[in-house]
Amino acid sequence: MIKTIERLQTKNGNKIQLLGKLSDKSSKNILFLGVTHGEEPQGKFLIENFIKKIETEKLNFKNNLYFIPCLNPDGMQKGQRGNSNNVDLNRNFPTQNYEVTTFDDGTTSGDYANSEMETQFLSKIIDSIKFDIILSFHAPFAIVNYDGGGEKIAQKISEITGYPVQADIGYPTPGSFGTFCGIERNIPIITLEVSDKLSNEKLWIQNEKVFVYLANL
Repeated sequence: MIKTIERLQTKNGNKIQLLGKLSDKSSKNILFLGVTHGEEPQGKFLIENFIKKIETEKLNFKNNLYFIPCLNPDGMQKGQRGNSNNVDLNRNFPTQNYEVTTFDDGTTSGDYANSEMETQFLSKIIDSIKFDIILSFHAPFAIVNYDGGGEKIAQKISEITGYPVQADIGYPTPGSFGTFCGIERNIPIITLEVSDKLSNEKLWIQNEKVFVYLANL
């Protein structure tokens, strides 16, 4: 059974939820995260599809599973990258390399690190639950990126999806979630950049086994 563990109402009245399916025979805590960037909704579809599969088929897995289907519902509602304050949440985490920045697309990194309710919500969860692996969905590069010692897991996910492993995303990401968790906390984190050329249904076919693999790792 999927339970609501934490919830937050956003500035625009939308809901962010941490959901969980806890296992009696658990060995690891796994977090699946979607829609850090509002114009990348694919992760929400994939996570909710897996939750639906769990509930419909009454599936049980080895690990404790945690889900945040949509971290940035205000941005997704508007079809924009940033949240309601036009902050790129993936540049707002309290990392050692955080810097106040305005980006070319008009979003900012916030007035200070962890300034946004969405990043505060996720930071608090990271501090309160010891995650063994985090999978964060993004788009559109069709690659498997990793931080925090997640290379072997990234290689397996690459085999499942057909996406190449790319250790460096190719540009600086100060204040990113990958740095916050992977580099500074040594939590294996996979940033799975799915293709934006495929329908949600085809993305599910491509990525369903990723969920099952991590759920039983």
